[in-house]
Amino acid sequence: MTNFESLWQELAISDKDFSRIYNHLLETETPASLLDLSKSIVLNEINNQIQKIEADQNTIGKIYYPKEQYKKNDYLIFPHRSWEVGQVLSVREGINPEYSTLKVIDVEFADKSHAAFASNLSDHKLNTPAKKEIDKWLDPELVIDKYGQAISEKIKQLIDSTDDLVCIAGHYFPRALLIDIGIGQLNLCEAILEMENGGPLSTQELLNQIEFPTGVNSQLLEFSLDYALQEDTRFDEVGPAGKTLWFLKRLEPDEVQNTPFFLQYYEDVPVLPAELLKYKSFGTEQCDELESEEVTSSVESVIISLSYPHWRSGTLPLTSKLRGLFPTAYETPRIKFNFSETKNGATFDGWVVRPSKYIFGLRDWFNREGLIPGSLIQLSHGKNPGEVSIKVDKAKNSKDWIKTVLVGTDGGIVFALLKQVSTCTYDERMALVTPDTQSLDAIWEKKSKLPIEKIIRQTMVDLAKLNPQGQIHAQELYAAVNTIRRCPPSVILSVLFSQDWVKHLGDLYFKLSD
Repeated sequence: MTNFESLWQELAISDKDFSRIYNHLLETETPASLLDLSKSIVLNEINNQIQKIEADQNTIGKIYYPKEQYKKNDYLIFPHRSWEVGQVLSVREGINPEYSTLKVIDVEFADKSHAAFASNLSDHKLNTPAKKEIDKWLDPELVIDKYGQAISEKIKQLIDSTDDLVCIAGHYFPRALLIDIGIGQLNLCEAILEMENGGPLSTQELLNQIEFPTGVNSQLLEFSLDYALQEDTRFDEVGPAGKTLWFLKRLEPDEVQNTPFFLQYYEDVPVLPAELLKYKSFGTEQCDELESEEVTSSVESVIISLSYPHWRSGTLPLTSKLRGLFPTAYETPRIKFNFSETKNGATFDGWVVRPSKYIFGLRDWFNREGLIPGSLIQLSHGKNPGEVSIKVDKAKNSKDWIKTVLVGTDGGIVFALLKQVSTCTYDERMALVTPDTQSLDAIWEKKSKLPIEKIIRQTMVDLAKLNPQGQIHAQELYAAVNTIRRCPPSVILSVLFSQDWVKHLGDLYFKLSD
């Protein structure tokens, strides 16, 4: 008996399947997703298996129906006896005045038991064709639910090895059937987008303003224009998964095309020893896109503490903790979306930059809300699809003792505890006030490529002066180091745990040994 679950686990996608996929796309004339293609493969395989079952069943014997006539030595299958198989031993005339043509067959089963059955009897409830209950793993919905993703990945590997199909926004179609889109029509698309300040506009919005021949399959026309725009370097697809939106690359912010200077990192993150992994996280509010993270389940709301590099760049880190709140895409590296302010519903543009894992578009909002490095920002799902709600909790205008980064006349950095006006809630360990960002920028230029151990040690010397015991928390050190050089938490911790000039006091507290 076939193990149908193993069939799906071990299913191989061959060139024969590619031909079937290609013909499916030709017949439907409609672009299809990997899931759609997986369903067509699964349905075809299920039909093959059912046909095989029926063929095997026919080699065993005929299904017993009272209306049929049978002869000695026929093998019959009895649905009402759990599809048991029996052999006809004899056929005799029936004795029933109401059914003059009735015949009776004597049947022997595998356990040597005998039973008599009517035949040549047109009126009987067992004459209704019976359906054998099929294996649950021949249910297409169950197969797709359990193995659809794995089958899709196998199909993608096969498709990616050929140029016969093109892919747009996760949908595939034969290259040979694409409608030719001329340079003049692409120039019109550029002009339309330019009038919209770069976009974004959907493909249909562009089609509505360009003349094309009538009588053309609308889905095929849309797909063909999508492909032509994708192949033209002037255009950028910036829509979330399931939605295609186009933008002019030359009108995108530079920080969307290129990683901002303050987010650039110049060396690999070292791997922490297994016994130190418990120290990797500084807390729920600390997020750094440079750290490798396990995929976390989707959350409704996240509070993060703003680091200096992101505050200076007008960005937020795109970590696994935040990824579920922001729109994603099948292939496009950049996605345009809207931030929505919780307090008043006002919206402003945001960009998800997937390759470098950051969200851009917040510089004006940071300034408007009076944020400082260390400010706590709450992010949640917006009211509209693809929208992200953002807010900060306001504090009464009061003066608090906050670490302040000062630049001396000699170009050196000084950390001092000074009274500063605070307007928003903040993480005390991450909070920093930077009165002179231009001078800090100059220092960043000089120290961005210095050995990180040297920067960490000097920063510890400076921070130790603010505490009578000279104790420094690793998160406090992380915030301070990142005012002059981009550095992820694991690098800070690796240095702290590996250098003999550092003494570990327990938890995440350290002090200089000398």
